[in-house]
Amino acid sequence: MADFSQSRVKPVTKAGSVCDLQRMPDEPAARGDARPARVVVIGGGFSGTLTAVNLVRLADDPLEITIVNERTPPARGVAYRRRRPEYLLNVAARNMSAFPDDPDHFLRWVSDRPEFEAVPQIDLRERFIPRQIYGDYLSWIAQKYLAKPSDGTHPVASRFVVGEAIDIEPQEFGCRVWLTDGTTLEADRVVLATGNETPASLPGAEGLAHHPAWIGDPWQAWEERLPPRDSSVVVLGTGLTAVDAIITLRAIGWMGSINAVSRHGWLPQAHFKGIEYPEFPPAGVDLTAIGLDALVALVKYHCAALHERNANPAIIVDKLRPYTQRIWASFSTEERLAFAKNHAARWNVFRHRISPDLHAQLTHLQLTGQLQVRAAGIEKLVESSDQIRVHLDDGTTLVGDVVLNATGPSSRLTASSSALLQNLLRRGLIHPDATDMGISVADDHTVLTANGDRSAWLLAMGPLIRGTYWETVAVPELRGQAKRVAETALDRVHSDEEEGPELLEYML
Repeated sequence: MADFSQSRVKPVTKAGSVCDLQRMPDEPAARGDARPARVVVIGGGFSGTLTAVNLVRLADDPLEITIVNERTPPARGVAYRRRRPEYLLNVAARNMSAFPDDPDHFLRWVSDRPEFEAVPQIDLRERFIPRQIYGDYLSWIAQKYLAKPSDGTHPVASRFVVGEAIDIEPQEFGCRVWLTDGTTLEADRVVLATGNETPASLPGAEGLAHHPAWIGDPWQAWEERLPPRDSSVVVLGTGLTAVDAIITLRAIGWMGSINAVSRHGWLPQAHFKGIEYPEFPPAGVDLTAIGLDALVALVKYHCAALHERNANPAIIVDKLRPYTQRIWASFSTEERLAFAKNHAARWNVFRHRISPDLHAQLTHLQLTGQLQVRAAGIEKLVESSDQIRVHLDDGTTLVGDVVLNATGPSSRLTASSSALLQNLLRRGLIHPDATDMGISVADDHTVLTANGDRSAWLLAMGPLIRGTYWETVAVPELRGQAKRVAETALDRVHSDEEEGPELLEYML
């Protein structure tokens, strides 16, 4: 397999250095045609890479694509960058194709891996593959589409720039992207694909940046900084990032205590084998028209019916998947905010499930008493010599030799720590949606300005538009968005006909 991260990307020493993926086309004048259109994609993870790949797949005319990302290697992003074998995908292999119009693409690729050649297809389809292998898959796709030389008949050129985009300045035609080192990139279209925000600030955390017990970024190699393995670890959060941290502690043979705390104290549920349940959605009921209160009542009724059959109520969550974005779009602003406040935590526990193997490991740690999960809010973090004291709103205090922030990404656009997003907000080039969960966009992912106008050159996707779509963080949603954004950037008409069928997460 070609190694995109090593064979094409040259070493860089400062932000803004350019890593050529292929030779750029000859000057337009030498070819006798117009200058190629220029698309800058800000973000080199799954969303940005697949947007660039779809631009290559769909482009009929000369095109120059530049992908700007703060880190190397390209394509892997935060989720797939770390090479830890205990990190597994949270979705079965059958649902992890990068292309909505080719649902078995990942299955075919992973079947050719030596470690899976002997695995029967019926088993491989339901397997939860290590995330580092999925990162290899994304790197392979990037190498295939973004690093191939132009053959003259399809003059699309791509390059990867290591740097941080800090501002975008409108020009008479198109715009100019500014990087932190002063480098600029001229663009006709810009795609914002920057992924999740950093975690929201916690009371007292502002003074802990250099404290030896504080791990503010759970995506760094924090396990290399751990004290003796009989010490205490406090994990702030109980979601998917917290699961990664706990599983890593188990993998390295951690012998000390682990306390995980969140407001609800709920760990993600496991994937499961489900049953046929044709009663939902009920015949004749338009889920997009009944409103939040009626929908909640309907879901509760059918969850109770499944309980009576000894079946998992998360079946209802999966069967809602084809309707979720349309339901969200039908909600009023008040209903969206009410759902986020009162129902989102429970929704996430059942919607964003983990592999049965990982869930079994968490259960084992709880049964042995090594892992304790608490339901409480975090009032304040206080430095205490080489430790950190975590004061909770139930009056108790946790003391950690290591305290790891796994509270999840910030969910307020106007509170973003991104200099780029703050500058775009200041310029009025982007505007918060009505819930302040993300950037306001039109149906085709074109950004809406502070005046409510369609931007002439700016598009957005992924977690940045959570307030518009709600479900916008998992591969099954992001792969469709990447294709849709590429179509918009190329002024192509969108069609859902090429997209594969929506697959249930649970196994029948």
